[in-house]
Amino acid sequence: MEPLTWTGNLALLNPIFTYVAYAFILAVALQIVASFVFKPAAVGAVMTGTTAAGPKEWIDKLAKYLLLALIVVCLIYLLAGMVMPFGKAGIIGAVSARFAPVWIALFVTFTLSTVYKRRLGLYGKLYDSMIGMIGFGFVMFWVYTAIFVGVFDMIATGDPLSQVSGMKNKLPGTPIRGVDPETCGTSCWYLLGGDNLARDVFSRMVEGSVIVIVIAPFATLFAFMGGITLGLPAGYFGGKLDTFLSFLANLILAFPVILLFYLLVTPEIVQTGIPHYMAMVLFVFPIVFLTVLINSRFYTRPKLRNPLLAGILVLTVWIYLSAISAPGTVIHVLPESMDMFNISSGILVVFVSVVFVNSPTVFRIVRGLALDIQTRDYVAAAQTRGEGPWYIMLWEILPNARGPLIVDFCLRVGYTTILLGTLGFFGLGLPPESPDWGTTINDGRKLLSIYPHPALVPAFALLSLVLGLNLLADGLREESLRD
Repeated sequence: MEPLTWTGNLALLNPIFTYVAYAFILAVALQIVASFVFKPAAVGAVMTGTTAAGPKEWIDKLAKYLLLALIVVCLIYLLAGMVMPFGKAGIIGAVSARFAPVWIALFVTFTLSTVYKRRLGLYGKLYDSMIGMIGFGFVMFWVYTAIFVGVFDMIATGDPLSQVSGMKNKLPGTPIRGVDPETCGTSCWYLLGGDNLARDVFSRMVEGSVIVIVIAPFATLFAFMGGITLGLPAGYFGGKLDTFLSFLANLILAFPVILLFYLLVTPEIVQTGIPHYMAMVLFVFPIVFLTVLINSRFYTRPKLRNPLLAGILVLTVWIYLSAISAPGTVIHVLPESMDMFNISSGILVVFVSVVFVNSPTVFRIVRGLALDIQTRDYVAAAQTRGEGPWYIMLWEILPNARGPLIVDFCLRVGYTTILLGTLGFFGLGLPPESPDWGTTINDGRKLLSIYPHPALVPAFALLSLVLGLNLLADGLREESLRD
């Protein structure tokens, strides 16, 4: 079998892509220069057609059309891989074909969301922001990738831990020796090359997305539940409670983040059982949050509240015990037959570390918002109606603080993703053979000057996810300010 080239039979598009890309870069440079040299034409004059648009407007229009042309050429590369026979569209087409379920899921998501965006609240308004849509597309690409890989065992071309003889540091598109291409399809090639242990870089990249998508959002969500549960009463009641909780938050924030992570995930600290005891405390906050939320909302309807609370408590306590209980650790409270899932020690330690580091910052944000919003007229009206403090905090103050909190959540998931990559890069927390992006980058950096692909592939994956989260946060901030 012959090695695959990057574009295969679509090589005739390469000069077009190159010329359009260079022209777009030049147009962007001209835009920057024109913004200092030319004055923009009057808006009214341009709209009424009384005068021609100025040079700046023509350059902006040129850059816009060149960007659209660049996107069209990229789409041709991607779509050809799903239409043409395997290998004819090269490595780019073959990789695109592996991501076919993700493309379909994205198309359905964007189509339905665009059609019904006026009924979807803040999420629907996101589709009025081009920046927000692009960021959402990047994020959902990796979310759908993690779902199809982790749940349906799709996309990956092989086992991310398996080593194939003769494939050490092989370049992208290298075929595996001694296999029949008619029976194995895309599994006959290392589409994005092999690493220094002869493992498939492409499979490790997509498998690594599962670890990031599982840990980063859920750890941030747990941190928000802890920060909200403590931040709302601190800001609402004030006094000694506020002083005490603020002191604890400032005490944790006084430590450098990386140093704190390093201390929590080192083997010596893990062997003492401290992270598992911390999990016992930190994982209680979601239970408290949901219990207080439901109780304050349906306090006057005990016939509905009591069975609803009982069901939520049974389910959340079961999940809580399953999360903190693991065989061979200091905490093993559930028999294996009742344990819903076994979280590996490495992932649990990293998860707890992320929650512990992020909770104080969320606490300070929520406390500040509560101090501001509790002076509003609708809070005074709720107090006049005789509503309880927790009802006011959770159903009056918290919904009106959702804009800044949603934006901060997106940014914090991005920070957490970078922290996970940093921990993996330094070999902390997760096992050495883990396919997470940080560990993979660290494995590939040793021969970066000779074989760049093992490190660049996960690095670009990490970059695209964090970029998408930042763009999504910008789009949400832009739309929340319009409300």
